[in-house]
Amino acid sequence: MPLFSVQREPSIEYLNCVARQEELDRLRDQAKIRKSLLVFGPEGVGKSRLLQRFVEDQPLALYVAQMRSPREFVLALLESLHSADEAIKIPGNLAALSTSSLKGIVHRALDMRPFLMVLDHLDAPSRVVTGMIKDLHYYGRTPVIFASRSPHMEDIGALRPLCANKSERLELKNLPLQIALEFAQREAGRTGLWASNLESILPSLVEWSEGNPGAVLQMLRMAQLPQYRAGDQIKVHILYVDYRMGRR
Repeated sequence: MPLFSVQREPSIEYLNCVARQEELDRLRDQAKIRKSLLVFGPEGVGKSRLLQRFVEDQPLALYVAQMRSPREFVLALLESLHSADEAIKIPGNLAALSTSSLKGIVHRALDMRPFLMVLDHLDAPSRVVTGMIKDLHYYGRTPVIFASRSPHMEDIGALRPLCANKSERLELKNLPLQIALEFAQREAGRTGLWASNLESILPSLVEWSEGNPGAVLQMLRMAQLPQYRAGDQIKVHILYVDYRMGRR
């Protein structure tokens, strides 16, 4: 089963086209000049969706959704390499090969074409994984585009030198409230969420989210649950209190 697939949704397509075009263009420009880039921003701001949208029109982008172990990392790269170029021969006996051998296959493949690595959901990668990424990066030969939840970059560990300059970082901010409201309205319509007070409470949900699309989606999902319904209305203040307390 592929490690990465994306099903486009109308509201997400709207989010990418309207709210993130400038950031998407920055990613494309960075790919053209073959430079690494860190995308950072708070949880729920849309980093993964931006990276996924970026790789859709980058045939040489090797997307790794997650990496719990060094072996999982190189296997994901091999899968992406084969998807990007069927001429790259992947041995059929991968299970029998050591992680070091798999890494050697990736190394040889990266020499064939100007690939770039797109690494998502980094969470303080181990020293071994960090060493692999740096080795495959090879002083810029294979640029790395990756995501961090913190501007202080705690979750990317020893990969900080790959984005040492401010020009190598892209901050993803929350949406302007009007765009976040339009996003919430579209998402409510797409999912069939209805309540007699829906239109009056959506601005409050958006304001409470501070324009964070992930927070908007979370509160809209909560609004579907029976404990937050009273007849044909949403008990918005109870929903908000529970959201803030983490009862999601």
